[in-house]
Amino acid sequence: MSKRHPVAVLGGTGYVAGEFLRLLAGHPGLELVAASSESRAGAPIAATFPNLAGAFPAATFCDEAALEQAVGDGRVRALFCAAPHGAAAGRIDTLLRVAAAAGAELSVVDASADFRFRDPAAYARVYGHPHACPERLAEFAAAVPEHVAGLPAKHIGHPGCFVTSVLLGIVPLLRAGLAEPEFFVSAVTGSTGAGRKLGEGTHHPVRHSNMFAYQPLTHRHRPEIEQLAAEAAAPCQVHFVPHSGPWARGIHATVHGRLAGPATAAALREALAAAYAGSPFVEVIDTPPRIKDVAGSNRARLSVAAEGEAFVVMSAIDNLVKGAAGGAMQWLNRLLDLPEDAGLRLPGPAWI
Repeated sequence: MSKRHPVAVLGGTGYVAGEFLRLLAGHPGLELVAASSESRAGAPIAATFPNLAGAFPAATFCDEAALEQAVGDGRVRALFCAAPHGAAAGRIDTLLRVAAAAGAELSVVDASADFRFRDPAAYARVYGHPHACPERLAEFAAAVPEHVAGLPAKHIGHPGCFVTSVLLGIVPLLRAGLAEPEFFVSAVTGSTGAGRKLGEGTHHPVRHSNMFAYQPLTHRHRPEIEQLAAEAAAPCQVHFVPHSGPWARGIHATVHGRLAGPATAAALREALAAAYAGSPFVEVIDTPPRIKDVAGSNRARLSVAAEGEAFVVMSAIDNLVKGAAGGAMQWLNRLLDLPEDAGLRLPGPAWI
């Protein structure tokens, strides 16, 4: 690619931010110009992410004032946001105001949950506080990129990792009228899904050689799944039980449902395969998917089984890539009129 678009990462020290930086290091059409961190401003990026020392040997984190200056000067064309839920919206609003005042174009893809709900009241019910800038919600769309053609909005709020893993399995079956609109989901995620900050559920002695459910049937991703499934296909009810698994990265989701009419496993598999026939990242396979086959990559693998009126879809993705930074990069590629798979064809390392 002859042109490289200048990109910044807002909130640059968490696990998702590290994946944004890693993917940017190998992207042929994007170039990192700034990564902000209030707590580590001035510190080398490689001190936080030693795995990136070869890609960014001299780069340092900046503070948000410096990022605002770069946006106002027109030195940033696009922004990845990896700031925490609740904090992201206000910071994004500030940067968009700075860009507008300077007459600069700025495309945003937010990996937090702040722009996943269209209704500010729905956001407040789920997250327990008012949305920081409800007037911005109309400028954002939230969707798995494989489920929406073109550009649904000026900016994107990327769905969460659990949400992505489940929607990949259920949206094609709802669209094809093959599934009843009620699903029972058990999904297991690695410890990186809880973020960098240490907590009881992420402490190594607790996670090692262990698996446990948390927030059964009440997790905040349930309303996200239901909203985005309704927008992409049809209204449905989802009974969601997330689990913590004893690995660092990857999600395995098992989705149980009932057939809307007589259908075979082959028919379900054909519907899934047809839905993702044009996708470079989603593969429908004949055997149950495994996390190690997708970890570290932007790929997703799905399989299906059926017996009588019951069926099950199994989905495996990397929570940090397809479920966060990689899916977000798909959207930014599209916003900037780049090939959607640019910078994302990297294979997974398998043995991690």
